[in-house]
Amino acid sequence: MDRAVTISQVAALAGVSTGTASKALNGRGALRPETRLRVQQAAEQLGFVANAAARSLQTGRTYTVGMITTDSIGRFSIPVLLGAEDALGAGQMSIFLCDARDDPIREQYYLRTLLSRKVDGIIVTGRRTQARAPIGVGLPVPVVYAFISSADPQDCSVVPDEADGSRRAVQHLLAIGRRRIAHVTGPEHHHSATIRAQGAVDTLAAEGLRLATPTLYGEWSEAWGRQAAGILLSTGADVDAVFCGSDQIARGLAEALTKAGKVIPRDIALVGFDNWDVMVDGCQPALTSVDMDLEGIGRTAAERLLAAINGSPAHGQHARPCRLVPRASTAV
Repeated sequence: MDRAVTISQVAALAGVSTGTASKALNGRGALRPETRLRVQQAAEQLGFVANAAARSLQTGRTYTVGMITTDSIGRFSIPVLLGAEDALGAGQMSIFLCDARDDPIREQYYLRTLLSRKVDGIIVTGRRTQARAPIGVGLPVPVVYAFISSADPQDCSVVPDEADGSRRAVQHLLAIGRRRIAHVTGPEHHHSATIRAQGAVDTLAAEGLRLATPTLYGEWSEAWGRQAAGILLSTGADVDAVFCGSDQIARGLAEALTKAGKVIPRDIALVGFDNWDVMVDGCQPALTSVDMDLEGIGRTAAERLLAAINGSPAHGQHARPCRLVPRASTAV
């Protein structure tokens, strides 16, 4: 039976000391990128597999992170998880995913379970960007909030800049020559709906313009999109573009407008928000949409958590810019 490759063999092949090789593979120490890469390549070449128990004893860490989510469907939390895994995988760290299902009792149970497993840190995420109460006070490990934010300014939260997303959507419509823009979005009391609506209003105001109609608030659904299209058509609103607060709304609106004889984008250009592949590809024509870069949020949250684990915590809310993905619904 072949003997396991040792860290000393990896160090010898990489031309570094055993201590340097250990730091490079554990993601610790202030090493030059080329040194870290050389050690990682040597480890891969030799088929080196780190002994998790030995590494834990040596560093006092378990190299595990907990992620607690309230997003049972996974629409937002799965991309955040993928991004976090990308960042944590470089340090050979694993993630325990716990679905609290919007149940505070279940959430606290998972928190206690993760702490009992001695995780090095915790990422909290969910399906809404609205600030929530901290998951705990005086916890023994660092916590970072991803997509959702903590109401405590001392906590670290990584969120999408939804106002920036609205600005990009409206500026895109203006760039293709549209000036009579309507906005259809979700519930008026919903944090994201109000932020996105205000972003649209502010962007138009900066150009000396205003919405063609008052903002139409409703539900995050295709059914509301179809209903909103009926409202716009029945009132005879002079509209040449609609910015929707979600892709679901935009898809329903596109369906109703097309059924009423409107040609998208010739008659009315259309932009959604979320860049949800099921919706943007299923829309006819394919939907231009704002992407919040959920994987990027997950990566950044994990990087902030790693920094906190290593003694350099960040505080406050960190907003990441969105990006616009143009498709046929706004083609010139």
